[in-house]
Amino acid sequence: MSFSIVYIHGFNSSPLSHKAQLFKSWVAENHPDITLHVPAVKPYPLDAIAQLSDLARLDEGNTGFIGSSLGGFYAVHLAEQFNAPAVLINPSVKPFETLSQYLGENENFHTQERYTLTQQHVDDLQGLFVPKPAKPEKLLLLTQTADETLDFREGTAHFYSSPAIIEYGGDHAFQNAERHFALMLEFLQKNSG
Repeated sequence: MSFSIVYIHGFNSSPLSHKAQLFKSWVAENHPDITLHVPAVKPYPLDAIAQLSDLARLDEGNTGFIGSSLGGFYAVHLAEQFNAPAVLINPSVKPFETLSQYLGENENFHTQERYTLTQQHVDDLQGLFVPKPAKPEKLLLLTQTADETLDFREGTAHFYSSPAIIEYGGDHAFQNAERHFALMLEFLQKNSG
């Protein structure tokens, strides 16, 4: 049976992020039967959700999500929408609170694409927030305590009913994430459909 994964990178990142590239190589080498989508996520929230929803519909019922940082926030929304499993790597729980400092012109770290973030976009993020996931058991939280961008305690508190891997140290990128790739895939496949 076919299985698809949508990997969602973080704010101002791209498919070229180190973690995304590691995961892409690992899937190609170990699980060539899996369809992996690693899109360049659009900078505006509603456009991003529309884009990611279209990918999820390609193999609906057999799709899992992996989201890092802001991608983790989107993954929760999509998991809810599609009754699908998701792995959340140092997820942003309430990006509408943290991203307001980026209002105005921004530049993507990898692509140098420039765009303007407005209050409307921040409000759109708030509209996508899932205050209480309906099926917390379908979400796997991976977090490291020395995340310099987000407070890991917010993630562990919000996803307290979900299975979690909490590691001391590390950083926002989640150091040595490849140690968990096999577990992540197993979790997604076991909880899909």
